[in-house]
Amino acid sequence: MKIFILSMGCAKNTADSEHLTALLRAAGHEIEDEAKNAEAAIINTCGFIVDAVKENIDAIIDLEELKNNGTIKKLIVLGCLVNRYEKDLKKEFPTVDLFARSEEWEGIINFLGGNFNANCKIISHALDKKFWTRYLKISEGCNTLCSYCAIPSIRGRLRSVPLKNLIDEALMLCAAGAKELCLVGQDLTVYGQDFNDGTDLKTLIHELNKELPDGTWLRLLYLHPNRVNEELIDFLMSHEKVLRYLDVPIQHADLEILAKMNRPCPEGHMEKIFNYIRGVDNLFTLRTTIMTGFPGETRKKFEKVLEFLSEIEFDRVGVFPYSPEEGTKAADFDGQVPHETAEERCGEVLEFQSEIADDRSRLFEGQELEILVESIEKDEGEILAYGRSYRDAPEVDGVVSVSGIDEKKLKPGDKIRAKIESSIENDLFGKVID
Repeated sequence: MKIFILSMGCAKNTADSEHLTALLRAAGHEIEDEAKNAEAAIINTCGFIVDAVKENIDAIIDLEELKNNGTIKKLIVLGCLVNRYEKDLKKEFPTVDLFARSEEWEGIINFLGGNFNANCKIISHALDKKFWTRYLKISEGCNTLCSYCAIPSIRGRLRSVPLKNLIDEALMLCAAGAKELCLVGQDLTVYGQDFNDGTDLKTLIHELNKELPDGTWLRLLYLHPNRVNEELIDFLMSHEKVLRYLDVPIQHADLEILAKMNRPCPEGHMEKIFNYIRGVDNLFTLRTTIMTGFPGETRKKFEKVLEFLSEIEFDRVGVFPYSPEEGTKAADFDGQVPHETAEERCGEVLEFQSEIADDRSRLFEGQELEILVESIEKDEGEILAYGRSYRDAPEVDGVVSVSGIDEKKLKPGDKIRAKIESSIENDLFGKVID
């Protein structure tokens, strides 16, 4: 059967969708790039926050229309939205053929036909065809229980993927052409805690660094700041395949707000770890996430965020307004901030961060960087390569534009070296040197 898969939400969902793709192919199905060419469509949903729910509902409606007009014959809704709102979805979308919770792979294969092989070793190319960058999901679920977050109720408690499975998968991804592996989980720093045998993130990093081909990039996404310390930073920096890039979502800088978020942080801890990184390598790239408008966030508490951003000078900052999610403790807190105020503060953070990002990017003018090429395009008569350096996680960060290339000798997925000549906020511009 020809099947179209639409993956919504975060990188962890992308990893799940690619795993499902492998299982479907092993069961004899074909994967189509467009829904109009498919017999069945699967949407792997996100249900993290209200905005995501709305976006996913709209996507289901679009696919439902394709089914109603006969373009596709079967429609499957999968993932977090089903975990959270299965009863409501069944009432709202009676024409959906199957609702499947996260990782209910066997039920999907049985419904579509073919043999389910739980030990399938086929590693599918990335859904967007960028096989050179792949996501390696090292765990599922979360034990932290942040007061604003519905993930534990949606995905459950921490379940780490066995070490051998991850090494095997990583090696197969690299054999299939991956040059960059992005490690994802709700919080990488707790990897292995549920094994109770001493296996931890450092064990995994050491083995990946030892086993993967030379030149492989290991990018670490999502580390809880409370569990990042000088020892871990030194360890990561001592492994050459680990990029000097960390995504450490702080969410806020006011200690009272952090405590209410159930992310209590010792005074001075975050300043200490980020300044330590900057002291070891000022060109180390730091990414974080900020939430605005959490209950109890006064103007004074919000300004602590701006002060913190000014002190640390993060290279990349994502920001989103708080939304009271059903079933979370924070939804019942006093001091709810008007959504309009939270949105305005988002804008303030982005404007404030813009100048910092511009200053950080200027540090790279005159530097030589390795670039992972993602596309080759003609721009006003000039052939340019567009790619990412160690500073740029896929989809969320900047782009490096490289001139002086020979398009006949270069293809997407190749790595080149470029000397950076100019910059603007999150993007760099350079000329190829190798």
